[in-house]
Amino acid sequence: MSRVHVVASILAADLTRLGEQVREAVAAGVDRIQVDVMDGHFVPNLTFGPDVVAAVRRAAPSLPIEAHLMVERPEALVPAIAAAGATHILIQVESTPSLYRAVVAVREAGAEPGLALNPGTPVETLRELAPHVSMVNVMTVEPGFGGQRFIPTSIEKLRRVRHLAPELAIEVDGGIDARTAPLVVEAGASLLVAGTAIYQHPEGVEGGVRALRRAVSLTTP
Repeated sequence: MSRVHVVASILAADLTRLGEQVREAVAAGVDRIQVDVMDGHFVPNLTFGPDVVAAVRRAAPSLPIEAHLMVERPEALVPAIAAAGATHILIQVESTPSLYRAVVAVREAGAEPGLALNPGTPVETLRELAPHVSMVNVMTVEPGFGGQRFIPTSIEKLRRVRHLAPELAIEVDGGIDARTAPLVVEAGASLLVAGTAIYQHPEGVEGGVRALRRAVSLTTP
């Protein structure tokens, strides 16, 4: 298995010092920064938009930035998110009847497209569009809020995704910490999104990233 990538979610960061928190994650060696874009409709929470993506880009000028669009009709927002500096844009498969159009919009905007699945969404929904994206995000909690408990049945779902789309990078998002990280890596995940486990770790951001790296080092050859 290739190297497991750690993705720091700013949803759990101290937003009064966002730039500093992003730079701490970069210094700790994360591979990407994730910005959760929520509209208060597709999910009950209301969070970030293009301005925050641009602020993260200024704080991390050379690191990939992943925007996870948990919004209705994401295709309308894609150009602004990409222009703000997102290099990867994840589209929820449940969020639009024009899913192919949304994926194409991401590529036309110059970003790398990915698909995200809610816990209750069947893996089969990926089949038709898997050839058009480079990654799949398997939500291991119901999206909308950070700090939730990992759904144990996600492990088997990850295995089904790996079987359906063996060529794609698989990301997991929700309840990822030093305990759950080895379980999802063993099931096929190669990108780990962590917010609380990084930004609220008792040893700080560096300690949170180190704990995740140590946990998965026992899993990967």
